Amino acid sequence: MFRRAPDRDGDQVTFTFDGRSITASAEDSVAAALLAAGIRACRTTPVSGAVRGPYCMMGVCFECLVRIDGVGNRQGCLVQVRDGMRVETQHGAHALQSEPTR
Repeated sequence: MFRRAPDRDGDQVTFTFDGRSITASAEDSVAAALLAAGIRACRTTPVSGAVRGPYCMMGVCFECLVRIDGVGNRQGCLVQVRDGMRVETQHGAHALQSEPTR
């Protein structure tokens, strides 16, 4: 069970997750803000489509990948939430941009 520590009630920001408005502590990571809002899944796997959510909360496991402001493959546990941020579930593998050939 994820619960916010009582000393983390500072400034608030509002962001969206899949179009849903969420209020969070300005000091939270995206992953912590999602967990505090009761959201347990933030991506699906490329092969089976199984749901995944934040696990290690320190950037090691890549289970918290999300799309932030249109950019995929962002580790939610490493990105601080900010006012107006648009976060979306990452479905499967995000296509990487290839470099132009010369």
